[in-house]
Amino acid sequence: MTMITRRAALGAAAAVPFAAGAARAQAPVSFAGQTIEWIIPFAEGGGSDVWARFLAPFVSRHLPGRPNVIIRNIPGGGSITGANEFAQRARPDGLSFFGASASTQLPFLLGDRRVRYDYANWVPVLVSPTGGVVWVHARTGISSVEQIARLRGQELVFPGQTASGLDVVPILALHVLGLNVRFVWGMRGRGEARLAVERGDASIDHQTTPAYLTQVLPMVRAGAAVPLFSYGVIGPNGQVVRDPSFPDIPTFEETYQMLHGRPPQGPAYQAYLACSVAAFAGQKPAVLKRETPPAIIAAYRAAFERVVADPELIANRGEVLGDYPQAVGAAADELYRVATTISPEARAWVRDFLAQHHNVRF
Repeated sequence: MTMITRRAALGAAAAVPFAAGAARAQAPVSFAGQTIEWIIPFAEGGGSDVWARFLAPFVSRHLPGRPNVIIRNIPGGGSITGANEFAQRARPDGLSFFGASASTQLPFLLGDRRVRYDYANWVPVLVSPTGGVVWVHARTGISSVEQIARLRGQELVFPGQTASGLDVVPILALHVLGLNVRFVWGMRGRGEARLAVERGDASIDHQTTPAYLTQVLPMVRAGAAVPLFSYGVIGPNGQVVRDPSFPDIPTFEETYQMLHGRPPQGPAYQAYLACSVAAFAGQKPAVLKRETPPAIIAAYRAAFERVVADPELIANRGEVLGDYPQAVGAAADELYRVATTISPEARAWVRDFLAQHHNVRF
């Protein structure tokens, strides 16, 4: 387990203090009769859209005045288009808020020139974690992660979509582990990549929690797939701990210790850790603009605390939210800070690494 390094960094999002007495002195906030837009920077039907549409009725129920909460989809640029529009055009009046995701956070962390938004200018009211697992096919010759040292002597083939997207996390993880991996780009989705491993065209893959549980876990039980590590989640003390969706799978840090006999450290690991938390453990924040009046921010934060405690939501969270605790209040502030922060050294390292080894241009 590894303590998250607390460094002054690019785009660090500090927690927002609230003066309880001042908030009580202000007139009560009510959105009665109003329509609130939840801006999602993806097309309908994707993971973020499903997440927001599941939560929207509960947000409507618990915001004061029970406003109508609708989803406004602004696809384009891998979520950058919608994020830029929210940053540049949304009014700080509480009548719109934004749902970010890994593909919003990674370009920000890595300094993509298309980004016109800054996470320091937003305030989180919810952060929804998810997880992922890196696994190999049993034809690699191992039957458990304890045999991972046997992989050092062979070339592994990873089928990916793009080196500048979510796949940057396994790229960095496998580099830090020191495994010999050849990346083959051009997959149209993680499902196609998984099928390539099943067919024998590739040997190593990663899948997010829902796909791992439904598509890969049956292969594990049949002896055809072997999980190497999960990306983990952030525990209450800022440590990387095992993912609650697969508590029997070691974290990346545990697997590294198993292979090398020491914990991971250095700029390459810090780059991996920043990207991993942004892409998984803290990947879906719902945010307001920081200049929104404090009373409105406080109303949203209180509403989301009630949302995640709503018995109906808890009973129906299923595959949308999984087993992950939803971060609100101070927990959301801290997870958001970690997920939107990278040290200048780690940022420079990963940009240089991706440019040299994967021809990524920022």
